Amino acid sequence: MAYKDVYAAWQADPEAFWMDAAQAISWDKAPSKALFDENAPLYEWFADGMVNTCYNAVDRHVEGGRGDQVAIIYDSPITGRQAKITYAELQTRVAALAGALKAKGIEKGDRVIIYMPMVPEALMAMLAVTRIGAVHSVVFGGFASNELAVRIDDAKPKAIIAASCGIEPGRVIAYKPLLDGAIDIADHKPDFTVILQREEAIADLTSGRDFDWAELEASAKPADCVPVEGNHPAYILYTSGTTGQPKGVIRHTGGHLVALNWTMKNLYNVDPGDVFWAASDVGWVVGHSYITYGPLVHGNTTIVFEGKPVGTPDAGTFWRVISEHNVKTFFTAPTAFRAVKREDPKGAFVKKYDLSSLKQVYLAGERADPDTIVWAQDQLNVPVIDHWWQTETGYAIAANPLGIEELPVKLGSPSVPMPGYDVQILDEGGHPMAAGELGAIAIKLPLPPGTLPTLWNAEERFKSSYLNTFPGYYETGDAGYKDEDGYLYIMARTDDVINVAGHRLSTGAMEEVLASHPDVAECAVIGVTDQLKGQLPLGMICLNAGTDRPEADVTAECVKLVREKIGPVAAFKLCIVVDRLPKTRSGKILRATMVSIADGKDYKMPATIDDPAILEEIQEALQSLGYAD
Repeated sequence: MAYKDVYAAWQADPEAFWMDAAQAISWDKAPSKALFDENAPLYEWFADGMVNTCYNAVDRHVEGGRGDQVAIIYDSPITGRQAKITYAELQTRVAALAGALKAKGIEKGDRVIIYMPMVPEALMAMLAVTRIGAVHSVVFGGFASNELAVRIDDAKPKAIIAASCGIEPGRVIAYKPLLDGAIDIADHKPDFTVILQREEAIADLTSGRDFDWAELEASAKPADCVPVEGNHPAYILYTSGTTGQPKGVIRHTGGHLVALNWTMKNLYNVDPGDVFWAASDVGWVVGHSYITYGPLVHGNTTIVFEGKPVGTPDAGTFWRVISEHNVKTFFTAPTAFRAVKREDPKGAFVKKYDLSSLKQVYLAGERADPDTIVWAQDQLNVPVIDHWWQTETGYAIAANPLGIEELPVKLGSPSVPMPGYDVQILDEGGHPMAAGELGAIAIKLPLPPGTLPTLWNAEERFKSSYLNTFPGYYETGDAGYKDEDGYLYIMARTDDVINVAGHRLSTGAMEEVLASHPDVAECAVIGVTDQLKGQLPLGMICLNAGTDRPEADVTAECVKLVREKIGPVAAFKLCIVVDRLPKTRSGKILRATMVSIADGKDYKMPATIDDPAILEEIQEALQSLGYAD
């Protein structure tokens, strides 16, 4: 069946499409229908079914004879440790942890915060919480105390599961002092914490409140899976809000299982038993969807990687992992590939490994510039697929669905909308725009199963953030266009579209041009305030390793290139070389923060920033151009 036929089948009868997809999930009580729309514009899926996430991710595979298959491969180049955990072993350990939580009073609907590094126990904690019908909220390990406290006060967890430390290249980050600080700051106090002791930093435990994971697990009575309603929250995941108050995205259990399971074959082209690797972190949505739940529900082997694209120990670490563990589908962020390309532009490390197991690569998290995709295609000789989604949606809005049909790749486009998503380009008045015209990207309601039904305890904020701008649509916050073939192009966040003397211009289009320069490893374009034109684009570029040409020559060529490709209307004259760009830990470039610095405005230090020291470097660079005063 071709993609267009699958998409048309969904369009013709969404109810039948999703009820059919739901057959692949093991229900305790099958849902009577797919869509529940009585409370529109708030929608729910499979609401009256009864189901358990952990059963679908673990127990059913053991019962189905796959207990000896490896469920989780742990690979930590930072510590030098590796481990393989079968589905049967996973079931034993998760049931024990769930039993320990249950014995300490955790019940269906209770919240549990998980504050963990990239170790298999992070996945076990998530599964144990869902096993007993509780609701987890994973907070990125090492988040600052005040940011963790904000999430404690919003989710009001009965327990917090944490590790004693996280390990970064060259340093150990003790989590326990951060956790203690957060509990001190928070108004809400958890009943207890569970601490996974790691040998790199043993934490001091507070008697009566903190409990040792290994001791609890060893003495626990295993817990059975608790069936929950299809519309019962599986988890809350906080995404940064524009007001500084994080938004708690909810994922309902039934739709989450159905949608993720559907994507594993249809989108990522893996069969049960294949090895799937998403090089992300459990603190992000990719880690929820495609390190933990998607692969395990579908019966795949998933990889938990505690390392970095470069420096652990070198730019070949991705290729070693793929080769050693027979990875079939690899998923990472464009920024990770840009880091690898910067260190190894000629792909010398790629040639050291047997990558015959690798059949496809998927990129998401930032716009994948054509230059990075072409580099990866040339090095790896497999399809390199950009796809687009959000924390809110939980999986791809637009993609090239290799498990259905390999569509022609159009560089710069994450391809076409997936079944469930009716994607429209709207003008400011909410009217559809012609092919090729830049506008706001919106999705006609209802959103498909597995997407956010609302925000945690914030229904009005959900409506004001996503539904009110374009009634009948979900507002993505992204700007872009569709071409005559229906391919989507994501050009910028809506607030990254800049206005130069009345012309609305996409910073993404300029970044695409800069990235095509042979000496540029990575770049960002922001709009800075200009008295005459309103805004002017300013380009920041990082150079490839080994580039020894004068910086002034490279920046002059970049300015010329943008003026040639986009035209004088872009008024692109400002370009500067920087050592590195400020990013979140998940690889998103902090453009809005750089705009605030350039315009001399106060800004809040982003909680997710990878290295705050970079902002001082950016400020100095901008001051050299006469900005950031």
